[in-house]
Amino acid sequence: MPTTLLQADLPGLNLRHRGKVRDVFEIPRGRLPADAQPGAASNGDYLLIVATDRLSAFDVVLPDPIPGKGEMLCQISNFWFDRTAHLMPNHLTGIEVASVLPEGVDPALYARRAVVAKRLKPVPVEAIARGYLIGSGWKDYQRTGKVSGIVLPDGLQQAQQLPEPIFTPSTKAAVGEHDQNIDFDAMVRSVGGELAERVRDATLRLYAFAAEYAAARGILLADTKFEFGTDADGRLYIMDEMLTPDSSRYWPADQYRVGSSPPSYDKQIVRDYLETLDWDKTAPGPVLPAEVIERTRARYAEVLHKLAGITID
Repeated sequence: MPTTLLQADLPGLNLRHRGKVRDVFEIPRGRLPADAQPGAASNGDYLLIVATDRLSAFDVVLPDPIPGKGEMLCQISNFWFDRTAHLMPNHLTGIEVASVLPEGVDPALYARRAVVAKRLKPVPVEAIARGYLIGSGWKDYQRTGKVSGIVLPDGLQQAQQLPEPIFTPSTKAAVGEHDQNIDFDAMVRSVGGELAERVRDATLRLYAFAAEYAAARGILLADTKFEFGTDADGRLYIMDEMLTPDSSRYWPADQYRVGSSPPSYDKQIVRDYLETLDWDKTAPGPVLPAEVIERTRARYAEVLHKLAGITID
């Protein structure tokens, strides 16, 4: 069983942000390898991003971790960053994680769950591509016939493939709050037309590439959420995580049926269990049974192996 990390503890590194899953630390310039990033201007130009084993559901961080989940998320993100580098630059620097860790910290605990990344200015919108009508998109369509202001054909069913993938941005919610779908015009008002168009084009381009790759391996990529950032020159990068089971809805192609929600390679097992409880979906979250934890871990491991050929012990 993989080592479990609920929270990163790295003395000497400034904790910049602790999210639902990731802990982000600033790397002092003096800790960077001398020849790795000669252009580093100041402390905090580079970040250590650690994927913990925390699990959130309904935007609440649950008390029980999923052992090895952070390693699996990090490895699948790294796989996709590498596979899509010809389409979009990403935040990875290639600096070895072990070289920036504080003295006395076991590198083995962080080697497969952390990356050294460029510090970028986040685009304050979740960039979502949808190829199938499911989740909040399905709910919006049932109510309005639209998703994020995009009018869709009448008569579509749950989980039906859309005529073409659509870009449906949402707000970025703080921990414990819910993202809200917005239309493209609202995104333009938030970030400007030129940047909004670049993000939309990159999102749909990346989704199309990943969906084709996954389909060849018996997996449907129903939808996915990207995060982007810009550098000092305005260049756009993809950042944070990429095409993980936490940010994407992956379905086994052989279990897909139009009209019902297919099983997914993610934490749906946890959501389904939580729906059986008398819980109001606010913190603190309920304790998970060991069987639910293990089944969830196995689903993450399965999609990592099917997509990337990577096995986490």
